Amino acid sequence: MGMCACVSHQLGSIMDLFTTSLALAGLTPPRDRAIDGLNLLPALLQGRLMDRPVFYYRGDTLMATTLGQHKAHFWTWTNSWENFRQGIDFCPGQNVSGVTTHNLEDHTKLPLIFHLGRDPGERFPLSFASAEYQEALSRITSVVQQHQEALVPGQPQLNVCNWAVMNWAPPGCEKLGKCLTPPESIPKKCLWSH
Repeated sequence: MGMCACVSHQLGSIMDLFTTSLALAGLTPPRDRAIDGLNLLPALLQGRLMDRPVFYYRGDTLMATTLGQHKAHFWTWTNSWENFRQGIDFCPGQNVSGVTTHNLEDHTKLPLIFHLGRDPGERFPLSFASAEYQEALSRITSVVQQHQEALVPGQPQLNVCNWAVMNWAPPGCEKLGKCLTPPESIPKKCLWSH
């Protein structure tokens, strides 16, 4: 009997491991708190896709949201010009005009929206005037509003930054002579720029 090599296009998150593991064990998630993870067994076993949003935060600021094949960026910022000139580059080898910005850019009124199926590298934002942009914006705005209305403020548990753990040696950097030497490891409380 041969093994089937299957591919799922279901968007998942590490938060889903808890809920999916419970489902595998025949258990239900606790009901006395909000559980953000989804049970992905229907997608994994029956191929049923769930159109679920994923929210990307930096500190307590919503930076981007993925919904289906679309991803909206509300803020763009990689690292400051000062850091960039010192060789600190959070997106090594990638420069996308208006996306990999060295100043914090506010796109909350008109987010940059990408179609991840056609543009997985998020290099070509949809035209603001296109029908696809308007439809995606409407769907994403709705789920973001529902998400923000349901938020319960909490105490940050992992609010520690350490420059030494950034990607100073991306794959293949040795051959290209592009590896950067990481700085000394000094964990400290994160100070977000916005």
